[in-house]
Amino acid sequence: MGIFEKFKLGFKKSANKISEGFREIIVKKEIDDKKLDEIEEFLISSDVGVEASAEIKTIISERKIDPNLDPIVEINNILKEFIINLMLPLEKKNFFNRSNLNDIILISGVNGAGKTTTIGKIGKIFKDNDNKVAFAACDTFRAAAIEQLEEWSKRIGVEIIKSSTGSDPASVAYKAAEQAKSKNVNKTLLDTAGRLQNKKNLMEEYKKIANVTKKIISDSPHEVILVLDATSGQNIINQVDEFNKIIPITGIIMTKLDGTAKGGILIAIAQKFKLPIIALGLGEKIDDLQIFDSSKFADAFLGAS
Repeated sequence: MGIFEKFKLGFKKSANKISEGFREIIVKKEIDDKKLDEIEEFLISSDVGVEASAEIKTIISERKIDPNLDPIVEINNILKEFIINLMLPLEKKNFFNRSNLNDIILISGVNGAGKTTTIGKIGKIFKDNDNKVAFAACDTFRAAAIEQLEEWSKRIGVEIIKSSTGSDPASVAYKAAEQAKSKNVNKTLLDTAGRLQNKKNLMEEYKKIANVTKKIISDSPHEVILVLDATSGQNIINQVDEFNKIIPITGIIMTKLDGTAKGGILIAIAQKFKLPIIALGLGEKIDDLQIFDSSKFADAFLGAS
């Protein structure tokens, strides 16, 4: 299956919602003010976000769609142009390239976002690109989290740095940074506990994990990636805002897009935060983490064939 096919399959529910919604709203050729309001309200209800929906409405209004053309096709073209203009600058395809540095990559997100599984999939792509990879099990609060990461390390054949359940997460991060330097590990992925962004003590622990690596590698962490669950809808906005306050996010990965019609939330996130989009989780298989491509996203989201 090609990359576009994976995007298209992953966004099937979102694309169906968008296309069906437009068909219900636009039954005549003419797009009047009432129809513009309905389009805006529909986009908001599709999790595209208030800001982006208002901007799209303005663009449609100013474009003056030719009544001799198919208005749905024209609106889809406007939406595709808007999405690509917004998201093309947010692509970060070089994230997965081979590195000659000892990159420390902090992976964060709330419980249930698919963080540990995503780390495993990132690790595979890194390894496929000839990086020496290691995992650090800094979620020491749950034995299951350590075991899950260990299983992934065995599955793709990378080293894991771990400690016993209940031990200091920062000590695992420190050891991982030491090992990255001494063994020349290109990519070290730190799995952190599922932090609830409104729990101050847990967020302080998260900050400590990041800071302790600086004692070994002064400019670390080199990447701070936030994993987001697409099924959470608008709750994601608050997660990004709160995590970004603690340690500036350098990229986001959105998971579970294949199981929701809320794919529009990625547009809302892009519009509000302008953060790089690293990859999208479009399924459960090991190769279902797809490097983000704005054009493929736009086509898949709009149901292009």
